[in-house]
Amino acid sequence: MERARIRPYEPGDRARVREIAFRTGYMGDPVDWLWGDPESFADLFTGYYTDEEPGSFSVVELDGRVAGYLAGCVDSSRARGASAAHGRRLLRRGGLLRPGIAPFLWRSILDVARERRVPDESILDPRWPAHLHIDLLPEARGRGLGRRLMEGWLARLRELRVPGVHLGTFRENAPAIAFFEACGFSRLGDPARVPGFRTRDGQRMHVQWMTRSLAGGAGEGGTLE
Repeated sequence: MERARIRPYEPGDRARVREIAFRTGYMGDPVDWLWGDPESFADLFTGYYTDEEPGSFSVVELDGRVAGYLAGCVDSSRARGASAAHGRRLLRRGGLLRPGIAPFLWRSILDVARERRVPDESILDPRWPAHLHIDLLPEARGRGLGRRLMEGWLARLRELRVPGVHLGTFRENAPAIAFFEACGFSRLGDPARVPGFRTRDGQRMHVQWMTRSLAGGAGEGGTLE
């Protein structure tokens, strides 16, 4: 029987967290077929959390090896623009010419040009100022570990008197949406197209924002207890 535990992030976990981000980057599956460079993908999707707000980061261990994580942000205004800044650095470093990522970047640029809008990185709303990302390797799923990660994060936010939390997930990822709804999150608004991302059959993908109120432990988004 594998031993599982949840603990705070430590600097030595960084490389493993980045690996997990890449191995779960496409709705829980490897993203290598869509984005071929692990380092730039991890920079974009985990860099802020490991490097700027590690105190809001927790990891899951199975037999002493990190197998998942929850990356949190208490105040989303602090992280505003972090992903865009990573994207700009990637372009300056010749990303549009790198075979592993150039198709994704060009497709993203064309998507934004057609729609004449840049999608939000997070929700800036005082009702739900915090946000999170959660990723587990297949061997860590189905054990209640995702729920335990979530409970720990919500407890921390309550201690800090944060009124609510939000997250974004792919509308196409039905298991993820079901999990978040079971954790008390509610869908906010209509899904929006995400630049660059496609399903395996070439269809556009969409972000679904979800929120949960923590004020008084009830209200919008329900309760977890």
